[in-house]
Amino acid sequence: MAWFRRRKAGRTEGGAAVADRAATKVDREHLTQFCETRSGVEGFVEPPTTVSSVTLLLVAKDGEWTRRRVPSAQWAHEFANKIGVPTYDAGVVGYPQRMRDWNHAKNQAEKERRRSS
Repeated sequence: MAWFRRRKAGRTEGGAAVADRAATKVDREHLTQFCETRSGVEGFVEPPTTVSSVTLLLVAKDGEWTRRRVPSAQWAHEFANKIGVPTYDAGVVGYPQRMRDWNHAKNQAEKERRRSS
């Protein structure tokens, strides 16, 4: 399929076909804009999976979040340090409760909107 590409040998998937794309300038700009327009942002570096490369999850103080692919975990930590955002390894510390609360509130609001329509 055109959606899949082979990873180079030596990667964790050992050359298995995965759906993926590289991080782009647009991704970096989105992450920067998110940090500049929200307060209390923290970064969570997510390891690669079988369908995605390394990602950087940014979570604001109110729980709003965004996720984008990044070139590497090292790049994610360096990027965040440059703009003053603390970063953590998501596989070690997990995700903040405020993110789950924000998701729950957003889902509840969507359900209410559908009921009243």
